[in-house]
Amino acid sequence: MTDPTTTLWFESALLENGWARDVRLTLRGGQIAGVETGTGRSAHEPANGPALPGLPNLHSHAFQRGMAGLAEVRGPAGDSFWTWREVMYRFLQRLGPEEVEAIAAQAYVEMLEAGFTRVGEFHYLHHDRGGGAFADPAEMAARIAAAADESGIGLTLLPVFYAHSGFGGAAPTAAQARFIHDVDGFARLLEASRKALAGLTGAVVGLAPHSLRAVTPEELTALVSLGGDRPIHIHIAEQTQEVQDCLAWSGQRPVEWLMSHAPVDARWCLVHATHVMLEEIADMARSQAVVGLCPITEANLGDGLFLAPEFRQQDGRFGIGSDSNVLIDAAEELRTLEYGQRLARRNRNVMAAEPGDSTGAALYRAALAGGAQALGVGAPRLAVGEPADIVSFDPAHPVLVGRQGDALVDSWVFAGRQGVVDGVWRAGVKRVSGGRHHARDAVGARYRKAMAGVLA
Repeated sequence: MTDPTTTLWFESALLENGWARDVRLTLRGGQIAGVETGTGRSAHEPANGPALPGLPNLHSHAFQRGMAGLAEVRGPAGDSFWTWREVMYRFLQRLGPEEVEAIAAQAYVEMLEAGFTRVGEFHYLHHDRGGGAFADPAEMAARIAAAADESGIGLTLLPVFYAHSGFGGAAPTAAQARFIHDVDGFARLLEASRKALAGLTGAVVGLAPHSLRAVTPEELTALVSLGGDRPIHIHIAEQTQEVQDCLAWSGQRPVEWLMSHAPVDARWCLVHATHVMLEEIADMARSQAVVGLCPITEANLGDGLFLAPEFRQQDGRFGIGSDSNVLIDAAEELRTLEYGQRLARRNRNVMAAEPGDSTGAALYRAALAGGAQALGVGAPRLAVGEPADIVSFDPAHPVLVGRQGDALVDSWVFAGRQGVVDGVWRAGVKRVSGGRHHARDAVGARYRKAMAGVLA
């Protein structure tokens, strides 16, 4: 049986060679089978606004969407990532498989509505409450896959290896019991996760050593061999305390140690890399690894600012992620990335590489390429043979009136709020219309029921 062919008409679209007007995309089997420009809209084709390739979200902890806003009460001493982590540990103890699936589905619906079409799920909640093993080691991974399937978002699953509470192989704490594996157990988890995602269209399974404080050097070597040519993600140099502890353990800073002890290359995504020196910036850029920036979460946690302009000047690759999912908004991630640099440097248009460059569009293009590399897929393009992952804008939105080309992206990133993203297609299936996910009501009802029980 031949795959059905459909066509979509857009008033403009960002193609491989730039913006084009009056664009028709022919879709077949979830891919783009044809691209025409300067073509009139036929009577049976609905008019769609400006179109972009869908944006990858390279770093998510989906279950944390359920605790958004619950860690904003000042404690008795200075609050930091480490005090936030204690709130997170208490929250996750209340989550079973059904709750994790419900929260993940809600998060993924919101991601698609925001313009993300693929997510890298940094998945470390493996065991049952109290740390007991499930009969199926991939029980929780299967729940993440089910949430991705229901929402329609593309999934790169990154099962996380977590074995220690601190540098040098320190024993894990009781609060970390739901994360913990040895290498053999993790290998079984990895194989079971690949089977759990086998039926999910376009799914990729990589792996993620959680951080240098959670793995020993020997374990890291074993994990890299398990990864093969698949994506490898790791939290690195997110907090100053982490840097100090790594120096005390090894005499080197986290990125410095990783670059000299692991085969870091284009497979790798170094998440956060907030506290790095210029020499480390140069090493990361040369390695062709992607730096995973999560500006909203990094601001929420008070982590600090990455040396983004210096990294970009050396052709460093980066993408964006929603991390803790305290707020899911693709444009806001890009805006916060740029605004953080503006505040620190008291300058404007910091992340635009050359005079005349559009800052919002420059950020978007970089995040497209870096995010796709980090998630183990080809760079999103509206081109023949590519997945039909498409985001369209509402051309009648006030911030878009009279704009064309890159000015559309600038206006969305820096001046838009809800309502700019109108339609979203993932693998050729329209998942969002009028800014609203088609399964929002059903997913939202299940999420509310789950959260009512979790927070009772």
